[in-house]
Parts: sequence; structure tokens; C-alpha cells
Amino acid sequence: MEQQEIGEKSLIADLHIHSRFSRATSKDLTIPNLVKYARIKGVGLLGTGDFQHPEWSKELNGLEEKDGLIYYENFPFLWQTEISLMYSQGGKGRRIHYVILAPSKEVAVQITKFLGSKGRLDYDGRPIFGFSSIILAEEIEKIDKDIEIIPAHIWTPWFGIFGSKSGFDSLKEAFEDKADRIHAIETGMSSSPDMNWRIKELSEKSIVSFSDCHSFWPWRIGREATIFSGELSYKNILRQIREKSFLGTVETDPGYGIYHWDGHRNCKFSCSPEESKKLNNLCPVCGKLLTIGVENRVEELATNPKGFKPGNAKPFYKILPLQELIALAKGSTLASKKTWAAYNQLIEKFGNEFNILLHADKVELVRALPGDELLVKLIIDNRIGNIKVKPGYDGTYGEPMLKEEQRTLF
Repeated sequence: MEQQEIGEKSLIADLHIHSRFSRATSKDLTIPNLVKYARIKGVGLLGTGDFQHPEWSKELNGLEEKDGLIYYENFPFLWQTEISLMYSQGGKGRRIHYVILAPSKEVAVQITKFLGSKGRLDYDGRPIFGFSSIILAEEIEKIDKDIEIIPAHIWTPWFGIFGSKSGFDSLKEAFEDKADRIHAIETGMSSSPDMNWRIKELSEKSIVSFSDCHSFWPWRIGREATIFSGELSYKNILRQIREKSFLGTVETDPGYGIYHWDGHRNCKFSCSPEESKKLNNLCPVCGKLLTIGVENRVEELATNPKGFKPGNAKPFYKILPLQELIALAKGSTLASKKTWAAYNQLIEKFGNEFNILLHADKVELVRALPGDELLVKLIIDNRIGNIKVKPGYDGTYGEPMLKEEQRTLF
């Protein structure tokens, strides 16, 4: 993607997040913290996350609404939640996650009422229901035609609509005659747009990216995002999703995702799809079936060859979070004092993380980081996709590597 495409009139949006009322989330995940770190990251619009949860809803309802968005200290949020559907279809158990975007507080309340009629809403910010994807599409359409349903992290083995463990082989199979109601899919961290371009059915769908973050830290929030343009309103965001007219997306390297390769976390074993085939998908450590990852599943469903690019494809940045680069350069951890010191030093100089990752001139970086040639190099290499990642597998994050480490793996 050309750097000038992200200008003053563009908007980096992360429309899949969670509140502190979802399982496995930070207890400090509050609206003020979300706003603080979104601004540090360079994200200009967030989803609310979990709008149907009764406690989180109370906090959201106190915010001012304008043009379908709500504001805290002049920072915009779009009404958003994620739900989990667990049901049987075609003789197989299905477990699918969906992102839902709503055009107003009034509509969010109606969605909440519908979901409340199907089960409890108070035990988890991402509640589980037993009805099908088809019923979801039918009932949501009755509430308001401007509600957007987006299959979340579509390749995740356990909860993606194309996942190897409980998903479908197509949107048509999942939604039947309601498949046209789906205008977009979310890549998830373990896949990138070019992987999704290989699926013919997705050629007319928008391929969007969001973080699904469970904390506000800058290595989580906005790690994947979609870039919009024009006025700040729900209608404009919705139009660009449905018309496929947004500018592009921000992606991590798909190897960074926790399900990119096949493997067994408990056995500390992972491998490529080619190796899995040689092993008959059996773990050489314990002898049980491997958890089949995203790269393997894409290959299984792909109809277009590797390298295929449709004419209407959107450009994308493939970048790792800045704190990963700092930790790699300094041999530290993401949240160490050493990493934070370098991070804050750069933010003070350049304003926000995306400015550093995408725009900061090499000469300016050298001046800001005297004597830290390795970190400068990693920032530039990251921008051009020149950092290899040891692929994640079976719930384990991938690991960025220095050149000498890369030689031992690839």
C-alpha cells in the first residue's frame, strides 16, 4: 500500500474489541484506557465491544451519540459486539463467532432484546447461543437492514466459519439463501488478504481486519485494522464495507497468529501443511490428530492458485506491533521497563505508533534512536515485510526472528 493513502482524511478503525466483562480480558479494560491507548496507537475509531452486556451497557449509555457513533472525550466508538453460536447443522457440531455492528443505540437495544430472548447476557461479554447462523441472519434483518454481520476470524479452527474443527466449507453452506446478507469477512491474525483471495466465493466480499483485542495495550489494540475515508459516521463506514470502497487494511504477518500452522501446544510440536500430510495429520509426539491450522485449511478450500490477486483487491500493510520489534532488538519482553522506555521515547517524538511503523523517515529514526541501529533496521524491515516469523500454532503466538534465527527455520 502506498503510504500517502493514509492521510489526514483517512481513518484507521478497529471494530472488533472486548470489554472487561468478556472472559480472558484485562480487568483494567475501561473506556478511558481504550481511548488513551487507541490514540497512542494511532487508531481513530473503535468498536464498543460487548454492547449487550448489562454492566458494560450502562457505561456506554452515558456517552453522547452523533451520526450513529458515541463519543468519550471526543473519541468515537461504533456500536459493536461479538457473539458465539454453538449448534448442529449437516450432522456436525458448529461453533461460529460473529461480529455485529449496529447503527445506533436504539438498534443496539433491540439486538440486545433479541439476544436476551435466546439466552443469558450477564455471564460473559461474548455470550453463547444455540441457534444457527441462518436464524441469526433472518432475525437481525428483521430488526434493521443497516446492521452488519461479519464472520469473525474466519479460519480459526475452533470458532471460525471456515475453521477446520467446527466450520463450514462455504458461506453458502453456512447461511443457505441468506449468504448474500454477508458483505464482509474478518481475516483474523492467522490469515492475510492474499490467502483469502484464493477462495473464489470471497471475491465479491469485503476482506476486513480488526484486532479482537482482549486488552488495551498497544501490542494488542489495533494490531489489525481497516482504513476508511470520508466523514465520521456509521452510514459512511457501513457503505464502505458493503461497497468494498475502504482504502485497505493493516495486518500482522499471518505467522504471528496463534493458529497459522498445524501442531500440538502441549507436545510443543508444530509443522507446515506439507509436513502434516507426510504425518497423516498425526502428532509424532503423542500420536493424536494435530490441530489443523489456517494455512492448511486455506489450501484445502482454495480454488485459486498461490499468488492470485483479483482485480478488485484492496491493498494492505503487513506489519508487526512496535513493541515486538523493540523486544526483539533488545532481547526483552513486550511489557518490560526496557521495552516501554524505548516505546515511550519514540511515541514522544513521532506522536503515535502507526506514524512510526508506516511513515517515520529512516534519518528521523536514527536521530530519535542514537546508537540503536538494530531497532531502526527492524522498523524499516517491518515496513517492507522483511521480518520472518516462526509460525504460531494451536493457541501459541508466532515469534518474530532476527536474520540468524531465520536461517535455522526457513
